[in-house]
Amino acid sequence: MKQQDTIPKAALRFLRLFLRHDLVDEVTGDLEEMYSFTRLTRSKYIARLVIWLEVLHYIRPFAIRKQTVTPISTWPMYKSYFKTAFRNMVRNKLHAFINITGLSVGMAVTIVIALWIADELSYEKHFDKYSRIGRVLQNVTNNGEVQTWWTLPWPLAEELRKNYGSDFSNVVLTTGLQPHLLTTEDNKLNKTGLFAEQDFTKIFSLEMVYGSSHTLKDPSSILLSERTAKAYFGDKNPLGEIITIDRDKRLVVKVAGVYKDMPSTSEFSNLEFIASWDLLFNATDWIKSMSDPWRPNAFVVYTLLAEHASFEGASEKIRDAKLKKVNEALAKKKPALFIHPMQDWHLHSKFKNGVKEGGRIEYVWLFGIIGGFVLLMACINFMNLSTARSEKRAKEVGIRKAIGSLRSQLIYQFFSESILTAFFSLLLAIGVVYIVLPYFNTIADKNVSLQWTNITWWFTAILFCLGIGIIAGSYPALYLSSIQSSKAIKGGYKAGRNAAIPRKILVTIQFAVSIVLIIGTVVVYLQVQHAKNRPIGYDTNGLVAIPMASELHTHFDAVKNELEANGTILAMAEAMSPTTQQWSSTSQLDWNGKDPDLSVDFGVISGSYDYGKTIGWEIVMGRDFSREYISDSTAIILNEAAVQYMGLKNPIGETVRSSNAPYTVVGVVKDIITSSPYTPVTPTLYYLSTWQENFLVARISPTISTAEALANIEAVYSKYNNEVPFTYEFTDESYARKFGDEERVGTLSTIFSTLAIFISCLGILGLSSFMAEQRMKEIGVRKVMGASVLDLWKLMSRDFVLLVTIASIMAIPIAYIAVSSWLENYRYHLAMPWWAFIAAALGTLLITLLTVSWHTITAASINPVKSLRAE
Repeated sequence: MKQQDTIPKAALRFLRLFLRHDLVDEVTGDLEEMYSFTRLTRSKYIARLVIWLEVLHYIRPFAIRKQTVTPISTWPMYKSYFKTAFRNMVRNKLHAFINITGLSVGMAVTIVIALWIADELSYEKHFDKYSRIGRVLQNVTNNGEVQTWWTLPWPLAEELRKNYGSDFSNVVLTTGLQPHLLTTEDNKLNKTGLFAEQDFTKIFSLEMVYGSSHTLKDPSSILLSERTAKAYFGDKNPLGEIITIDRDKRLVVKVAGVYKDMPSTSEFSNLEFIASWDLLFNATDWIKSMSDPWRPNAFVVYTLLAEHASFEGASEKIRDAKLKKVNEALAKKKPALFIHPMQDWHLHSKFKNGVKEGGRIEYVWLFGIIGGFVLLMACINFMNLSTARSEKRAKEVGIRKAIGSLRSQLIYQFFSESILTAFFSLLLAIGVVYIVLPYFNTIADKNVSLQWTNITWWFTAILFCLGIGIIAGSYPALYLSSIQSSKAIKGGYKAGRNAAIPRKILVTIQFAVSIVLIIGTVVVYLQVQHAKNRPIGYDTNGLVAIPMASELHTHFDAVKNELEANGTILAMAEAMSPTTQQWSSTSQLDWNGKDPDLSVDFGVISGSYDYGKTIGWEIVMGRDFSREYISDSTAIILNEAAVQYMGLKNPIGETVRSSNAPYTVVGVVKDIITSSPYTPVTPTLYYLSTWQENFLVARISPTISTAEALANIEAVYSKYNNEVPFTYEFTDESYARKFGDEERVGTLSTIFSTLAIFISCLGILGLSSFMAEQRMKEIGVRKVMGASVLDLWKLMSRDFVLLVTIASIMAIPIAYIAVSSWLENYRYHLAMPWWAFIAAALGTLLITLLTVSWHTITAASINPVKSLRAE
């Protein structure tokens, strides 16, 4: 239809907002004449522009309407609003119950997720120089791909200080966080700590309880955490107390300071002591005697940027600092240094092909979106149920308007109802959060809590409540206040067919969100199970790792024989690392047919005789190490990944040169997972060791209880080594921890998805109740005409089936994109489970029909005489 050529109504409405009442008619007439006259010679757009300019011309003191302010108290009015709102809630108990329950669940989920996100975002921020602290990492090219390594050679720190110092206030070398035995006269405990250069405390601010944080200048000093100091010395001042590290007489130190325990939101949360790097260097022969100190990557370098420097600029300058120092073979790896800012350590710690790709920030976004959607679904329920009751409240609106209520007053009234509902919901939500937080902390491995004494937290909660009340009440307030009073009072107001369209759209969104959450939850669960079911190459049942001590190595045969004799173990061996980890690698490899320009990095694991028997690896070619072959001291065993990468068709008998020493391949074993179960297995070499290793690995006999077996092992352990506390770790438990993040995500997703579906069901329950009540007369007539209960059930359920179908069409593509993107984070992942998409849609439909059926069947079972008489 052709648009009418009239004066712009928006301009007239704007004019009436400020123009004096006595001038409105006169000015409006003048403007209409001006518009008609201008249109004779100008286009419509020019004429409209002239009118707008003329309207703006009237914004002058003589034309602006004077505002008369009556000094009255508005409190009674607002009190009346909230009193009326409370009475409406009491009068409509089911409606109020559904709204408060739904909103409280949505708010509780949002509060819990907000606490979790706040905890995630707070990592490392307790350090004073947080924004300038970084860690040096390196990108290296290995096995045809770019890898990001977190450890470096120890001379690098001095190199950065000497030749790149203008960009740094401090550069510090440290060891990694590792457990060490700290011994005093009265106590022997394993504590986690590091050895650091003296400027460590200039980068990382410590809150001292005793002593000074700058005492590491003295190599014989040590700083203890408050928790560690209490474990050794109770509540007394421990300054000057003597401690021996790892029973080494060269590592005797005195306590020079005690610092407050690091918070859980820190990479250093378990930092229990800090000792001097100079002390370790002077006492450790293998560090001092390295033939090429630029080759081993075993240390950590932290930096504090200068005030004028940037992480990007400093990273560019130090990029080739290591490359210029390494030998020709290591130069093939193309090591490129860069600085990883502290603000990214926790949330952005994932790298792919040398580029920062993500990390825990993905979970922050995931749960933030879930929390937003769950809260949105609760708000949708409120909107739908409020507007669905429009016919019941139409007469109330009509009477209020007839006795002089302005639309703005009605809007305030409806907003007061939504805000009051949100307030009650917030109180209930806070109670729910208080109850569930301990369980949430257990599941999420967190330590978050409600900030009862934090004024900012309460202020935010109040704003949150008001915001939810306004958002949830906006549509009902605008919709209900627009009802015409004349039709409402006469009883002629009926919501048109189009009035239900917004409600249907909102319900469809609810269904779509529920389906997406269900699909995501199922896929996360299936991916974890897929990785768990992946063959790991050995048997974890009954396998236990025990840190090695020199006395146990010396009496290895006696320990083994005694434990085998009393039926405690089936086998035992020494190993470089726990079976679930790989601590060493080598790039100094050569074999027949290798490209001389190829840079490789193979995993290295060494173990004593019976290592393979103990862990239960599977030999696919050749044999295991054996005491019957003296030549096995120069033998190696390869895993399948190594054989495949090296391209060896008949590997048995092949010679592999490692650090220029020849080794003969005597066996090939199935791939053993020693890193992430979601990534390909690293090509690995297994060596036979005759030297002392780091761990005892033992397989407990299935005929003895675990408690009895551990008691027997500890007794024999203490017999030969009573200086070191007995500690152990079961391999199956260690391997299970590799799935920790994904299992936590899956569990939390399941909980949040269930709550989202619960909120949807509440909304459907309320809408189906309203529909059944609204169509009571129709149901009675249809029953009189011969309709069965099944026919009426189909009639009432048809709309919901259609909405679920539309929601499924919307949700499945969205879920597919989200799930595909998530699965791409794992190189070992399951194929897309299409059945999960169908199952989610059908499951949502089934839940919906069950929810609707209760009210539908109840209404359909009522005697039609009663329903028609009531009408």
